[in-house]
Amino acid sequence: MTERTKNKSIKQLIQSTVAAVQMDIRLKPDSSGVNMSYNFILDYVGFDTQRLQQARNEMQTHIPLDEYIKILTLHELGHAVDREALMDSLPRTMEIYKMKKSHPFHQQYEDLELLEMIIEEHKMNILFEETAWINAEELNRIYRIVDWHSFEKVKTHSLLTYQELYEKDLALYNRLVAESSEPAAS
Repeated sequence: MTERTKNKSIKQLIQSTVAAVQMDIRLKPDSSGVNMSYNFILDYVGFDTQRLQQARNEMQTHIPLDEYIKILTLHELGHAVDREALMDSLPRTMEIYKMKKSHPFHQQYEDLELLEMIIEEHKMNILFEETAWINAEELNRIYRIVDWHSFEKVKTHSLLTYQELYEKDLALYNRLVAESSEPAAS
């Protein structure tokens, strides 16, 4: 199968999943390096066909590519169901974004106030991810798109990615707090 044919097949699979759950949302191919994402501001699902294939291969458990794509599509549609909450988070998300743009990376991880904002962002992301998975579960329960075993494997793998980043930054934050409360050596 040629690369062009494979890309077309992946797009059709995403489209058929969206249609199967009776949602109307724009799809936008991109080459951002992110397998799939929901742009809540512009209300579309973006997908990178190359990254989708790579990400599926990074899982320890083998999930057929078509199942993996259907599961991720359900997840992104789960974000779309939660669009209002995502829109409500926009002001704080913009504050965090501006902070990141105005401070060098190393400073963000050395300054407790800035690191607190990063921790807050992790918590928001995890909450939105968990909510999207709950919504995806409901869509799958109603429309029976994929088997539950595969669904749970992809869900667990996806959530672990966010959790690991959060725990790493939280450990650094806790270490910095402990260091800042130690009495200075005389």
